[in-house]
Amino acid sequence: MKNLGTLISGLKPANNAAGGRGRTPLEFEGVRKAQGTQAKNRIIIAIACFGVFYSVIGARLVQYGMRSPETVSSIVRADQLLISRPDLLDRNGEVLATDIRTVSLFAEPNKIVDPDEAVELLATVLPDLDMRGIHRKLSSNSRFQWLRRQLTPKQQSQILSLGIPGIGFRPETRRFYPGGPTASHVVGHVNIDNKGIAGMEKYVDGQGLGDLAAAGLTVNEDMKPVRLSLDLRVQHVLRDELAAAMDRYKAIAAAGVVLNVHTGEVIGMSSLPDYDPNNPVEALEKDRLNRMSAGTYEMGSTFKAFTTAMALDSGLVKMSDSFDARGAIRIGGYTIKDFHGKNRVLSVPEIFIYSSNIGTARMADLVGIPGHKEFLTRLGLLTRMQTELPEVATPHQPAEWKKINSITISFGHGVSTTPLQTAVAAAALMNGGKLIEPTFLPRTVEEADKVAVQVIKPSTSDSMRELMKLNVAKGSGRRAEVEGFRVGGKTGTAEKVVNGRYSSAVRFNAFLSAFPIDNPDYVVLVVIDEPKPEEGAHSATAGLNAAPMVSAIIRRSAAFLGVRPRFGNDTQALSLSY
Repeated sequence: MKNLGTLISGLKPANNAAGGRGRTPLEFEGVRKAQGTQAKNRIIIAIACFGVFYSVIGARLVQYGMRSPETVSSIVRADQLLISRPDLLDRNGEVLATDIRTVSLFAEPNKIVDPDEAVELLATVLPDLDMRGIHRKLSSNSRFQWLRRQLTPKQQSQILSLGIPGIGFRPETRRFYPGGPTASHVVGHVNIDNKGIAGMEKYVDGQGLGDLAAAGLTVNEDMKPVRLSLDLRVQHVLRDELAAAMDRYKAIAAAGVVLNVHTGEVIGMSSLPDYDPNNPVEALEKDRLNRMSAGTYEMGSTFKAFTTAMALDSGLVKMSDSFDARGAIRIGGYTIKDFHGKNRVLSVPEIFIYSSNIGTARMADLVGIPGHKEFLTRLGLLTRMQTELPEVATPHQPAEWKKINSITISFGHGVSTTPLQTAVAAAALMNGGKLIEPTFLPRTVEEADKVAVQVIKPSTSDSMRELMKLNVAKGSGRRAEVEGFRVGGKTGTAEKVVNGRYSSAVRFNAFLSAFPIDNPDYVVLVVIDEPKPEEGAHSATAGLNAAPMVSAIIRRSAAFLGVRPRFGNDTQALSLSY
């Protein structure tokens, strides 16, 4: 026992000498408790970390589950879609343009498992897809790519049945034009994002809709429709007759307008060739220009109506006056002569109905260059027209007016203006002398009077009605007559410039008319570009093609316009002498 005690006692100093690591039983118990507490704390911290981690994941999953998806795999209910544009209606409430529901196809490339297989599957439904371009999009690192805008319901259903991961559909609206090309140049069209880029569609955007779209703002209910001044029935008649005339006279283009002379409302306006706004890419073709407002032309002898009105309104010329038309006018190396000259002195009515270049030039010369230019400016024929339609051209005139310019302009050569401006100026000659800017929106007579400008005397307007009436009864406009509706008008046969020179073989014809001519309500103007002689005829002047076009339009549309026929002989005799 002694040796064991000595041994133990000898060991204790050695342990203390080794760094004091010796522990009493009590000390060992304390160490074990401390280590256990630390282990528990570590476990609690680990559990807390895992809890926070999975809580974040769970919260994000709940967030994604409750959020309304921006992209969907099928069309949502119609009442959940947003209307982006108001309907366009004609004056009687007929729909000209409206929004329809559609979907567009998109991809999330980061979710595409096999781009090659996805492209092959999509090609079975959309065989016209750009395969390389789509493969490039599906193989990219982006999170969103458009694949095809505005699918049909059948295409959407077929693609859904393919079950391609990463492919989805987004609800959109597409603009639909029930009448197709019937009023395309007036109504206009939208781009792929449903933004108006032409015609009244662009005008609507300019009234604030475009700003809302640019700001990303929409409404969740239908917008109030926009009613236009067009009458769809008259519009159809107008376009139909223009198309028939183009075919009959083998022309390259035709256009026309029906205008209310008291309000300035455009009741119908068409220009052919036109395009289908449901396929707006056609509008990019150069021959689809809106010739009525966006094209400028020398309007030929229709300008003689303005020259005659100018002469009468100036007080320098009376209806009973006469002018020498026996010989050609030679000036500045040019010779001015009549197409079918009478070679005698002509009265003012005779100058008008025989469409004498010489007599008209002499009246313009009497008024003088400053007065001539001022009068055409007063009638709005030399400045850009103001109206809602964005496509409006600026007229062309000589930089410096000389005598030769005034003379040629008097019978419609030397100034180019739009046909719509010509009709608007003619309305002022017919309605008592008030120039009213045209509108494609409904306008009352009272509203029109507020913006009207008196540009000629009422007595001048009375005289011009008589001359227009006389020209259809006894002059070059006889083929424009419609029994019961008393049409008045003026022909215009303008030679076109070919290789820098006027060519008698290539014409731009027009007929400017008003009815009922005793107290006109409407102006009808048609133009036909490069008409050929009708079968059996040897000429293609405006009296042979443009005048019959007007007759057909008035005959078919007068009832829609509310103009009643009046039969029986005129109580007022028509005479060439005053």
